[in-house]
Amino acid sequence: MAALPAAHAQQSELTAITRATGLPRAPEQLATTIALADLSFKVDPARQWLDADARLQLQLTGSVNALVLDLDRNYSVDVVDVDGKPARWSNPEGRMTIALAKPLAAGAKVSVRIRYAGHPHAASKAPWDGGIVWAKAPTGEPWVGTAVQGEGCDLLWPCIDHPMGKPQVVVQHISVPAPLVAASNGVAEGMQEKNGWRTYQWRAKLPDTYAIALNIGPYELLQADYTSRFGNTIPLRFWYLKGNKSKAEGLFAEFAPMLDFFEETIGPYPFADEKMGVVETPYLGMEHQTINAYGNDYKKSETGYDWLLQHEFAHEWFGNQLTNVDWDDFWLHEGFGTYMQPLYLQWLRGDMEYMAALMKMRQVLMLRHPVVAGHTMTEKDVSDASRGPGNDVYYKGALMLHTLRGLIGDVDFLRATRELVYGTDTPRPGNFKPRYAATRDFVAIVNRITGKDYGWFFDVYLRSVKLPALQASRSGNTLQLRWVTEGDKPFPMPVQVRVGQRVLEVPMTGGQGQVAMTGDESYTLDPHSKVLRDLPYMADYQKDMAERAKVMARKP
Repeated sequence: MAALPAAHAQQSELTAITRATGLPRAPEQLATTIALADLSFKVDPARQWLDADARLQLQLTGSVNALVLDLDRNYSVDVVDVDGKPARWSNPEGRMTIALAKPLAAGAKVSVRIRYAGHPHAASKAPWDGGIVWAKAPTGEPWVGTAVQGEGCDLLWPCIDHPMGKPQVVVQHISVPAPLVAASNGVAEGMQEKNGWRTYQWRAKLPDTYAIALNIGPYELLQADYTSRFGNTIPLRFWYLKGNKSKAEGLFAEFAPMLDFFEETIGPYPFADEKMGVVETPYLGMEHQTINAYGNDYKKSETGYDWLLQHEFAHEWFGNQLTNVDWDDFWLHEGFGTYMQPLYLQWLRGDMEYMAALMKMRQVLMLRHPVVAGHTMTEKDVSDASRGPGNDVYYKGALMLHTLRGLIGDVDFLRATRELVYGTDTPRPGNFKPRYAATRDFVAIVNRITGKDYGWFFDVYLRSVKLPALQASRSGNTLQLRWVTEGDKPFPMPVQVRVGQRVLEVPMTGGQGQVAMTGDESYTLDPHSKVLRDLPYMADYQKDMAERAKVMARKP
């Protein structure tokens, strides 16, 4: 396997491997852990060019005959060394195979150096289209940001482009034209300026693969310390664009209340020994671990808080601390992350705003594909509504969690959430590490905590397309109730019914139940909106809105 000629190592379109993050890992990747990724990036905004030098320390859990990493073919590669010696390599589809002088056994450690350069894939519509954003700040300076969730880490560095490919430690040396600032993941370890360039050094532990980010611009910094209820101190940092200080100060004031909510409701901020960091970006946003991207333009909202800041911050727990083992479990990131918005409103102001936020979510359910397909998925498969659940991982996931909370109660729901996130119900700073989980893990936690089998609940909400429908028929003085599900799946979901002035709890054993009522009594199904269910009038509303939108689109 000889190195590809430079002319063949560049292409304008992403290969199938580069385009899709979360493809099955090669056998060599399954046996490889990146113990240290020491990454040097020299970013030239004028040329929209990246010079990079990646030095990786790999640990092997199984024997391998070659090393396999993922790297976008947009780059020309001029150095590939293994333990300091030149190695033969090929990268025909964006999955780089590096030859070894001899096979390596389980337990071996090996050093790899890859030096590469080129025009990184540019994102046309970040963060939905992954890549690098080359922009100008309002004051005229270069303003650069990366967002690679959909396509993966291989757009920037040679990695294992899979949710379970987290490096244990990442060190970044980011060189930018002075006087620009580079803000990134983890802890700042200094800056050196030489010959018109500044090099910023950052160190992070166990970052999510797509969370490693470059953020470059004419930034200024707001900083403070937060005293946690758990006895530790958390650095608060906000890099904002020059000229936005007054607006930035307003947003910065929201950091502490959000920390209050998450630490009281879920548990300790997972990366307190690094920072709670936010950076202003030329695109909407992304959950980059300890340096969340914020591009919401400081918009005011009827909620009284910045939804984007809060949503991306939720991902520090659901996405960065807890990471799905496969993109088919993406709802663990986005369903929980989305549910944190109404839950925050309830914590701040009470039930009315909580229910109003849930109602907005209910209006936009897509219901074309199951939230969990039951097989390996790429991020693009999940996010594309033509072949995956799309926005349902957000909104159906969140509404399902609202229903689960009502079913098992706040105490068990929050305990199950904590155990999912931390692996313990009593998390304290220092007694947990970032972890992986799948849908089956959360189901097992709920079953263990409650002492009941709720597999039927998750089967209907996550593995079915249609929502359960509650059929009601009145005969004389009896109201007959029956759940109807896709594929006639079991669904013994209890439901409340208002009868006259009474609210009754109907057990619905076997998916059926009945309520006695007098002839002149009215009734309301699920009067407190506890259960996510099929609502024919909502489907009529969505159809009408879609038809009106088509008419408006045809008008000049």
